[in-house]
Amino acid sequence: MILFLVEPVSETLQEPITTFVLLLAIVLVTPPLFERLKLPGLVGLLVAGVLFGGSGLGWLSADTETMKLFSEIGKIYLMFVAGLEIDLVLFQKTRNRSMGFGFMTFAIPLIGGIAVGLLFDFGWLAAVLIGSLLASHTLLAYPIVQRLGVVNDEAVTVTVGATIFTDIGSLLVLAICLGISQGDFSAVKLLTLLGSLGLYAIAVLWGLKQLGQVFFQRTGKDEGNQFLFVMLSVFLCALVAQLIGVENIIGAFLAGLAINSVVGDGPVKEKTEFMGSVLFIPLFFVNMGLLLDLKAFESILSFVELPLLIVGVLLLTKLMATLGARQLFGYSWPQTWTMWSLSIPQVAATLAAALVGYEAEIINSQVFNSVILLMLVTAILGPLVTASAAKRLAVQETFDQEELLDWLPPPTDIPESFAVVVPIYNPKTERSLIELAAAVARYENGRVIPLAIALAQPQMDSPQLARALAHSRQRLEAAQAISEEFEATLEPKLRIEYNVAQAVCHVSREENANLIVLGMGRQTRLGARLFNNIHDRVLWAAHCPVVVARLTDSPASLKTILVPIENPSPVALRTLRFAQVLASVNQATITLLHVHSPRTSNIHQARLQKQLETLVDRLPAADCTIEIQLLARDNVVLAITKVAQSYDLVVLRSQRRRVGNGLTIGQSTTPLLQRLTSSVILIGEPHPQRVLRPIRRSGPLAETVKALQQST
Repeated sequence: MILFLVEPVSETLQEPITTFVLLLAIVLVTPPLFERLKLPGLVGLLVAGVLFGGSGLGWLSADTETMKLFSEIGKIYLMFVAGLEIDLVLFQKTRNRSMGFGFMTFAIPLIGGIAVGLLFDFGWLAAVLIGSLLASHTLLAYPIVQRLGVVNDEAVTVTVGATIFTDIGSLLVLAICLGISQGDFSAVKLLTLLGSLGLYAIAVLWGLKQLGQVFFQRTGKDEGNQFLFVMLSVFLCALVAQLIGVENIIGAFLAGLAINSVVGDGPVKEKTEFMGSVLFIPLFFVNMGLLLDLKAFESILSFVELPLLIVGVLLLTKLMATLGARQLFGYSWPQTWTMWSLSIPQVAATLAAALVGYEAEIINSQVFNSVILLMLVTAILGPLVTASAAKRLAVQETFDQEELLDWLPPPTDIPESFAVVVPIYNPKTERSLIELAAAVARYENGRVIPLAIALAQPQMDSPQLARALAHSRQRLEAAQAISEEFEATLEPKLRIEYNVAQAVCHVSREENANLIVLGMGRQTRLGARLFNNIHDRVLWAAHCPVVVARLTDSPASLKTILVPIENPSPVALRTLRFAQVLASVNQATITLLHVHSPRTSNIHQARLQKQLETLVDRLPAADCTIEIQLLARDNVVLAITKVAQSYDLVVLRSQRRRVGNGLTIGQSTTPLLQRLTSSVILIGEPHPQRVLRPIRRSGPLAETVKALQQST
């Protein structure tokens, strides 16, 4: 029997499907393991490529047609997403300064890289390519500035805009180097290449954008065909780029810029990025690991000057460019360090160009491995510095922004101007949620909208729909009875919808609601999800703030409220205002808690204290006491968890942002929700890029509350 299976098994192991299965297993298992070790998941993919490649077990080979295909698709997709993620609206706001900083952060590292190449006798062609690899940058730490609420700071927008200049410039240098490496490259051919590239760029950036807008208008909500249109556009642009004599990743990057404004932040963009982040881009990193030569790494260890000099020159030249921007534009030191840290990570354009140069034999394996080392160092160092610098930048933010706070302003005499939507389904949580919504609505002279949703069926007379409608009416009757106890104005709604989250968001928008209140289930097992898909979708799609509550007791019994503040900046005003309203209703006390490092200087602690006091002063007058507490601890989560044991309620602010594999609510928030045993309220705000509406209420106090848009 065993002998009978030997030949079929050996043949099966050579099949492309076997390679694909192994790759899927690597992508599924490896990143979470490395993230548990506090290392980036992409590092795990590189290590897996080394382990399963020719330097290890030999199960995978970069020379197979399967790996070549996946690597090529991943490389194109990586550059497409890089273009898709660039915010052109922010670029337009600071176009001149973005181009100025972009030129400096491109030219200075380019010159530094050329000097390194010539110093090690690589020749002019390889030296120029090394310089171009250092000239670009990847906005790897951008989610951090989003979370800290400083995404609209001019220094951040200038750095984001500069990415367009650096990436296009680096890819252009790559195209010229490739043309020269192929031989018989004259000045006429260079001018021809530049001319054809210019016409091609115009055709893609303008023509594809116009075509995409027309196609999306005609297809309406047909997301499937829209997704296929995006995919066809990307790979067609990459193919045409090759036909005119430049590398396909240039076409992919330009396609990303063109498609950017067409897809917006809608579901098509989400699906496009999801496909890349979970499949194609991870496979590209695995292939990069297959190309790593451990013998070359041994030579690097014995001849360490090259990689150290490449890393050092990158950090120094990027710093010189940032200091130049500080001198020209008058930025503060926190802004300067934020710009530097955002511009040093070398991932997308750098890796893609390095692979192209390596395959074209312009650079050798020693340089290629040095670039991989550069990527690892900058991918870890950049976000670390960004987190520190952006925190100081957030503290610097002023409280006199023009945007008006549209959520929980001071109470007015206008009846029913404030609305709270409460989806109801579970009898166990219905009472506490209605009571919480009624307390806030009563304080605001507003109304509560209990929303019962019956899942639609293909036939409107189906027994399933009839049972769902009966259950919904029971819940609405129960809500009416509960509201009478708390003297709240009630407007029950019953909707038949195929999608619960969509129904919640649609009704909230139709009623111009100020707040949505959801219940949060308890975890019943290790590793259970904090939220289900309904929570995720409502948090992501809602036009107004969303309160997700896990209440262990009646809201009326919540007399002590703890509000952890990560950064004392205006983005925390909304969360603090909600806690203030709840405390005013219950005659409760609030404690603002900020956990800082034990190594924080006394001067900085005093500054933090002053910032928290300023934050409290910006709130309208209310009948509650707010105390401020600074705590020196290294482990923020454990510190908050321990302090929270003495409080009835903990109010957390979510850092809502969408990533490839779903919704994330912040590195600290998730473990806190898992550890806290008291009542918890999580507040998720609208997307930071959405324009805030002016306050609909009148009155002299309405102008006193201002806030920045928050980042997720």
